[in-house]
Amino acid sequence: MQKKGTTPMTPFRIRLSTVLVACAFAQGAAGADLLDTYRLAKQHDAQFASSRASLEAGIEKLPQGRALLLPVINGTANTTYNDGENKTLDFSRSFNSNGWGVTLTQPIFRWQNLVQYQQSQFQVLQAEAQFSQATQDLIVRLAQAYFEVLAARDNIEFIVANKAAIQEQLAQAKRNFEVGTATITDTNEAQARYDLAVAQEISGQNALLVAQRNLQQIIGQPPDALTPLRTDLTIQPPQPASQDDWAKGARANNFTVRANEAVLEIADREIGRQRAGHYPTLDVVASATENTNASLAIGGSTRSTVNQNAIGLQLNLPIYAGGSVMSRTREAVALKEKARQDLEASRRAAEFNAQQAYLNVTNGLAQVKALEQALLSSETALQSNRVGYEVGVRINIDVLNAQQQVFQTKRDLARARYDTIVNGLKLKAAAGALSEADVEEVNRLLGVDQPKPKASAPLAPLAAGVVPAEPSGPLATALPAAALAAPATRTDAQPLKAAIPVAEDAAQAKPRAAKKTAKAEPATKASTRAETKSKTVTPPTAAVAAPPEKAAPAEAVPVALTQPAAADPARAAAAPDPVEPATEPKTVASDGTTRVVKFVDPKVPGTE
Repeated sequence: MQKKGTTPMTPFRIRLSTVLVACAFAQGAAGADLLDTYRLAKQHDAQFASSRASLEAGIEKLPQGRALLLPVINGTANTTYNDGENKTLDFSRSFNSNGWGVTLTQPIFRWQNLVQYQQSQFQVLQAEAQFSQATQDLIVRLAQAYFEVLAARDNIEFIVANKAAIQEQLAQAKRNFEVGTATITDTNEAQARYDLAVAQEISGQNALLVAQRNLQQIIGQPPDALTPLRTDLTIQPPQPASQDDWAKGARANNFTVRANEAVLEIADREIGRQRAGHYPTLDVVASATENTNASLAIGGSTRSTVNQNAIGLQLNLPIYAGGSVMSRTREAVALKEKARQDLEASRRAAEFNAQQAYLNVTNGLAQVKALEQALLSSETALQSNRVGYEVGVRINIDVLNAQQQVFQTKRDLARARYDTIVNGLKLKAAAGALSEADVEEVNRLLGVDQPKPKASAPLAPLAAGVVPAEPSGPLATALPAAALAAPATRTDAQPLKAAIPVAEDAAQAKPRAAKKTAKAEPATKASTRAETKSKTVTPPTAAVAAPPEKAAPAEAVPVALTQPAAADPARAAAAPDPVEPATEPKTVASDGTTRVVKFVDPKVPGTE
């Protein structure tokens, strides 16, 4: 039967807590994936809707420019009421004068109209490039927001699992302290880690809410459930595997660069359009009119209708405009230079973004592999520290640190995968090659992992009187040699060995090795005494350790129990200082309990 107060931290409970938390967060695993959210974003994202409206407006520039080259037809009509009086003939008359006319103007030579039509073609190209860039920005923004939600959810999952593990370690530390097999320091350390985990959980919940609201403003509705990223995925490296090729592609094909190239062409033609203010214009003008009128002359009843058709050429020659044409021309020249510099800046920015994204992807792939290996090593180290804590060569803080390292490595691994995927999308966006097909490719990396059978059973507590099997593989290298040479039976003195600083063990390693041959016989005797003194411990209520008898070793170092007891202060003050360990353990039977005091001699290899 397992002894009270020595219940080890069960990995099964930790794994069970982790699975429950993962299930709680994966309730909507069949919910919206990245492709679904992308389609929602195309319908509801305000920035994308604004870009779509800008595209529709930009497309209209082409028919507007073409209209300047086509004929213009205007029609007019009029009617006038007349009330006249002829005083010579002494009569008056009221009548209506009616008329209509149609005028056609066909430009023959208007240079500024021809240039403006050419500008409208580049304005359409600019609007299309800007919309394509907005589409790529939407994909990148959505992917970032999507994976930010997953990262925040993973962070909470790891924090909750870590808190559950710390809580179990805290409970064990309290039980060990109650029976006197551990110090209050173990409890305080576990409690501090637990309080920190609670604070981290609050911060993680806030980060998750912020990430969800950020995604909500893109897709237009609360993201109730998102499909997570599979853990068995393989992220492909960028193709071509050359940073220079991606940089050249970005310099030539980036949509921001294309838009600025169109702006430069427009600015170049704007100079010619402004200079055309000095040029003459020639139009063909044709008109047809009809006017109906009455006369107040002799007879007074005469009403006439006149029809007139005309066609001709109209020449307009500007002579002086106050210097405005020259001023606008100089302005256009300056704006062209600005457009040229903006184009060069956008090319350099696209080239830099492609290089940065390429490095982030390649380094991210390497980081993912390194973190996967680090996770395996951290889990092995955690198991080693748990076993070391059981055999007394590790203390509580070692287990807590190992647990924290495992969960932190899991969090960093998930974040590295998310960042690598997003950087891959940024790389294609910098090169102008990002499309919905890339969203579908990333979407295939999402899904719920199938449950895998555990390779090994959870770590079981050590029973009293059972010798732990010799570990193999990574565990054998992680465990100190002292763990393998530990006594077979558990006593209340066992945790006291963990209180010896590791630095002291390392400092005393060489002297021990040097004196190993000379003290082989004392080591054998000390090991025999240690096995003889191993007894079952009954939880004491107010026991005071009696001073042990003096033994042969003169340089033995006494280790006092740190468990507080409700003993009489006078009796505690009167008790003599402990000296060298005795051959037989001493007991105090005032309350019917038994306490064992073990002394550690650093010079005797069997007592460390």
